[in-house]
Amino acid sequence: MADSLKCDVAVLGAGLAGGLVALALAKRRPELTVLLIEETDRIGGNHVWSFFDSDVDEADRWLVTPLISYGWRGYDVQFPAHARMLGTPYYSVESERLDAEVRVAMPAECILTGRRVLAASPKAAVLDDGTRIDAGGVIDARGGATLRHLDCGWQKFVGHELVLDAPHGLERPIVMDATVEQHDGYRFVYCLPFAADRVFVEDTYYSEFAHLHVDSIAARIARYAEARGWKVTSIARRESGVLPVVMGGDFDAYWQSGSGGVAKVGARAAMYHPTTGYSLPDAIRTAVMIAGETDLSGAALHTRLKAHARAAWDARGFYRMLDRMLFRAAAPTERYRVLERFYTLDGGLVRRFYAAQSTGMDKFRILAGKPPVPVGRAIAALGETRR
Repeated sequence: MADSLKCDVAVLGAGLAGGLVALALAKRRPELTVLLIEETDRIGGNHVWSFFDSDVDEADRWLVTPLISYGWRGYDVQFPAHARMLGTPYYSVESERLDAEVRVAMPAECILTGRRVLAASPKAAVLDDGTRIDAGGVIDARGGATLRHLDCGWQKFVGHELVLDAPHGLERPIVMDATVEQHDGYRFVYCLPFAADRVFVEDTYYSEFAHLHVDSIAARIARYAEARGWKVTSIARRESGVLPVVMGGDFDAYWQSGSGGVAKVGARAAMYHPTTGYSLPDAIRTAVMIAGETDLSGAALHTRLKAHARAAWDARGFYRMLDRMLFRAAAPTERYRVLERFYTLDGGLVRRFYAAQSTGMDKFRILAGKPPVPVGRAIAALGETRR
């Protein structure tokens, strides 16, 4: 006979967004019974997430601070005609830390791994083994939904944590090294120095195409390490992904697609920076907000989280417009010039851009002057939306 479980809140999916929601509720609402359901055997999967110090409000640090694996006092960017160090602190979170923190905070019987969700409603879920979960409210955090209602380019990457036979010599992260040969759109390499002899190297592309050639990109990572004089003794972590870079679309249709009135968080709710793809700051804000809600019923969660996601969507139209200019106005091999110019601007402007908090003056300064793309194509891209 199939099991039947009851809880106050059921969180479907234990990736970044779902894991943080469960962790926030466990820490701030211990009186609640929260179930976390995950198809794999790990919370958070196999990922490294990063954020800038200015991305997270001081009031929300309680949730993310215990998860930080590495931190640096600044970071570098490198382009063919411009290189710069910016002083904003930068942090990285490893999925293993998220897994460990959630397992400490939640009772073991409330973490259901290796269980796939077959169906969900605002107050119930059915798992692949026949288990039925009756909940006060259900939150769907199972990654991105169908993207047919959105106009997207793609940010795709392969990352390797390299173990070296000698120190790599990096003092801080290289958030963008665009001095590399350009392939498949705008290409840059991202480096995080985890230890003197360990560095996470991610080869990233802003491309029109979602297909990821993992083996080819892995070979480019090896050549990048060789060009820097690094001798690799082993690879401690392999990661890859394809993220949407949203240029426009129908938010309401996206939200409603396949939702059945179930509340959504994370990529499933389109909660990420439209240009950078950074999702950790939104995931932190959303989890803290949920933990502070008095009504966690399915209907109330759906209404509150849709309004939260809609407010973010409406506030971020400027970034979607910039994405259209990057993808539609700039030739693929020349896209790096857009970012090269951006990184000559004021450091405060750069911080606010990453935090999706650009002021009116910031937006003017980003667009002012001679654009690094053909003017005619830039104007055409401003009003263009596709699906």
